[in-house]
Amino acid sequence: MINAKFIPEAHIERAAMELLAAYGKKYGEVTEPPIPVDEILECQLNLSLRFKDLAQHYGRNDMLGATWIDKKIVVIDQSLEPDDNPKMRGRYRFTVAHEVGHWVLHREQLLAARSAPLLNQAPEPSIICRTADRKLPVETQADRFAGFLLMPEEMVRCQWREIAGSDDPYVAEEEIAWLESQSDRVGGGQPTVELARWMADAFHVSGQAMQIRLVNLKLILLKKPPASLFG
Repeated sequence: MINAKFIPEAHIERAAMELLAAYGKKYGEVTEPPIPVDEILECQLNLSLRFKDLAQHYGRNDMLGATWIDKKIVVIDQSLEPDDNPKMRGRYRFTVAHEVGHWVLHREQLLAARSAPLLNQAPEPSIICRTADRKLPVETQADRFAGFLLMPEEMVRCQWREIAGSDDPYVAEEEIAWLESQSDRVGGGQPTVELARWMADAFHVSGQAMQIRLVNLKLILLKKPPASLFG
């Protein structure tokens, strides 16, 4: 994997929105969720989307996706196939959007950095995505792109108003504490609150991905804000 150049978060978001706008201009504006990420990959970017047992093929149990830049092929692990595994729909869509992020953000850098043999002579994928690599900058950038593409801010805020009933943020501290008290998970991560799960259903993403997006947009507050000195 390449050593990704720094990309400001605002630039990543703009790249995602420009791609969505380009798709909308060609195929019809997307005004409500869910975002048609499969069609964006195949129709707008002209990439081929396939499924394969990547774990068996590469002997790694944590492979989620791979991209061959020269062949314009994106392969998603068979375990995420949404028709066979409906519960994995959110994870599948995020993985597809993640691979799209690599294509948009990192394709030129990969091509510039290549050395003999040329990519079109190499049988191995140009990009391999594994859960163990999630903290690498190149993977973090693709994750952020996926979040922006699947959950555009304006669309999220509009849906939030419909579900939550206002633009006000939800202080989730007590609900999260209660959910944690009811769970026997060890190292299972932060539990997902009900509002985030409702929002996730609308956008066809995982509850975890939606909660991260809502926290970043300050629509969900993990801690009760301190009382104003002047309130």
